[in-house]
Amino acid sequence: MKKKIAVLPGDGIGPEVMDGALKVLKAVGDWFNHEFEVEKGYIGGAAVDQFGSPLPAETIELCKKSDAILLGAVGGPQWENLPKEQRPEKGLLGIRKEFELFANLRPVKAFDSLISASPLKKEIVEDVDMIIVRELTGGLYFGQPSGRQGAEDEVAVDTLVYEKSEIERIVHKAFRLAQKRKKRLTSVDKANVLETSRMWREIVNEAAKEYPEVEVEHMLVDVAAMKLMYQPGQFDVMVTENMFGDILSDEASMITGSLGMLPSASLREDAFGLYEPVHGSAPDIAGKGKANPLAMILSVAMMLRHSFGMQEEAEMIEMAVQEVLNAGFRTGDLWSGGRGTAVGTEAMSDLVVERLEADHALSSILSAYL
Repeated sequence: MKKKIAVLPGDGIGPEVMDGALKVLKAVGDWFNHEFEVEKGYIGGAAVDQFGSPLPAETIELCKKSDAILLGAVGGPQWENLPKEQRPEKGLLGIRKEFELFANLRPVKAFDSLISASPLKKEIVEDVDMIIVRELTGGLYFGQPSGRQGAEDEVAVDTLVYEKSEIERIVHKAFRLAQKRKKRLTSVDKANVLETSRMWREIVNEAAKEYPEVEVEHMLVDVAAMKLMYQPGQFDVMVTENMFGDILSDEASMITGSLGMLPSASLREDAFGLYEPVHGSAPDIAGKGKANPLAMILSVAMMLRHSFGMQEEAEMIEMAVQEVLNAGFRTGDLWSGGRGTAVGTEAMSDLVVERLEADHALSSILSAYL
């Protein structure tokens, strides 16, 4: 199978974690006889430096010719004082809007070998396996007008806008996902205050009639934030609007112990998607070989599963990551001294490839005897 992938390393630690992910992708392609054609492009601050825009036309064209997008990270202090439209984050928002990537899937899973890395108690985080479905192309981040008002800019205005169709498509996406999992859906809103949330809740209730086997619970965002920290095991599929999803999914990283373990997928109606780690560009450790590449590697697994339908290949990557962690290897974000072995970005990526090689060899031997 031949697939073309647009690779956008971006800023900060983005290029470093992307290098490791591409090693893993190549290994999978070699063993399963897939041809992954990768072509690199620019986004974020790197694109501003090269083209004067955080999302240049060249990058958009590259992505249009591709079957999926891998993205590292955007942003950094050197671009903080640029005009709003040139900020690196505008590149990320722009690519989501350009390709109608409305559904952001962020799985949150407790790895047994990393439970000690979580600041939460073992009995709280063990067995957590949930997914946050975040609406990605509407809401506060895209509302107009947005800016300063008054003679001396004494008032700042942002608007929270949702169309009914935008809410309907993300809600149905979440219901379909819940059907395939534990058939539990938690819809998070702020219906006691916001009109958009009241409309959101009405649409969820209407959609629920089409999925009678799915148990639906409505929860205010402040309650959801608290329960994520003391009762996360109650959640399976959580669906919410753009900003709430952004905040809650970052908060959920405390369950795994680090943002460096959380992958994500941003999908549209067809199989096309953008895959990136939840973490940011981490400029404080950029270029030092300290970044955790596992979220980027797990994002590759999500790409194989959701865009290419390669379930076995995705599971092999996830198993290899689990085995490396079980063997005690830790990057700095997961390392707190004690037992285990501290490793850097490149070494962690190589360890995953080595585990893939061992698992593939074992699988080949077993197949020969079956």
